[in-house]
Amino acid sequence: TALCYAELASTVGGCGGAYGYAYAGLGEFIAWLIGWNLILEYGVATSTVAIGWSGYIKDMLAIFSIHLPHVLTAGPFEGGICDLPAVFIILLTSVVLASGIHHSARMNRIIVIAKLVAIVVFVLVAIKHFNLKNWHPFMPFGWHGVAAGAGLIFFAYIGFDAVATAAEETINPQRNLPIAIIGSLTVCTLLYMLVSGMITGMAPYTQLNVDSPVSEVLLQYGESFAAGIVAMGAIAGLTSVTLVMYYGLTRILLAMSRDGLLPHVFSEINPKTQIPTRVVWGTGIIIAIIAGFTPIGVAAEMVNIGTLAAFAIVCIGVVFLRVRQPGLTRPFKVPFSPYVPIMGAMVCLYLMANLSEMTWVRFVIWSAVGLVIYFIYG
Repeated sequence: TALCYAELASTVGGCGGAYGYAYAGLGEFIAWLIGWNLILEYGVATSTVAIGWSGYIKDMLAIFSIHLPHVLTAGPFEGGICDLPAVFIILLTSVVLASGIHHSARMNRIIVIAKLVAIVVFVLVAIKHFNLKNWHPFMPFGWHGVAAGAGLIFFAYIGFDAVATAAEETINPQRNLPIAIIGSLTVCTLLYMLVSGMITGMAPYTQLNVDSPVSEVLLQYGESFAAGIVAMGAIAGLTSVTLVMYYGLTRILLAMSRDGLLPHVFSEINPKTQIPTRVVWGTGIIIAIIAGFTPIGVAAEMVNIGTLAAFAIVCIGVVFLRVRQPGLTRPFKVPFSPYVPIMGAMVCLYLMANLSEMTWVRFVIWSAVGLVIYFIYG
């Protein structure tokens, strides 16, 4: 899928990411379906990450013997009133995004360094407590469990989709976007494997179903200093992810509005900051409400099905665009096409099939609402 994104980013460009690629390869109707699901994907992904951010804030404060009341750090489905830290980080991110792209990028660079330091600290400490016995059984739920787990964690890879939405603000996008997409995917995959391998070697997987597993495992081993560094790194990391997801959402709404599929208000740009300020604040309020009142598991599953649907259509879009416009200049080409794009689409559909029934019900309802809006307005 990343290779397909790289080809379309260098060929089609634009700020709509998968939405724009679907428009170019498969036409307006399919593009609408993808754009509508990308709105769900980015909006709920931002909320999901904010809920995780809240969990790490609680852990970091606990290290200093500061305990926030449960009613103010959990939604009504979890015995609280509202997850206020999750709401806070969304509103803070809104301020940063509304201030302009240069401020956002500078903040993001600092945060990336902080979270990489946290990962190094965690790995060095984890080696001391690693126990191979925790890897037995290695696949407790068999291949079905692997597929279900892959479908659930898939939204961790939305990052390269977000990179694609930054085409209009990228220097030499034909060259730099493919490098950024494939490079970020490679580095992140290796880091995900390293961290997940270490943490499942430190504690049985049954103990890791919490909002902030890394810092909690370190606290169990009495590594409070390392837990503090990791918690701060995780907070920094999740802040940057919130920033990037939120950014991607505003750019997709901007692209769909430009094409006339959404009201013009979504494409109005602040002349001073060159940012769609109304979109930033409008979506920020909705995302904050979702983060404050929704359990993390429900939010995560909703993200994944929208992501996988978008990824599958991007893969199919590469094949269609090659057939419909073979003479198009393609600075980057997917190797072994059409086999790689077809494989990408098939795997995405397979992972979708392994998601829960309730997730499919929510997906169908959301898509139905989107169809009504498209035929009435778009």
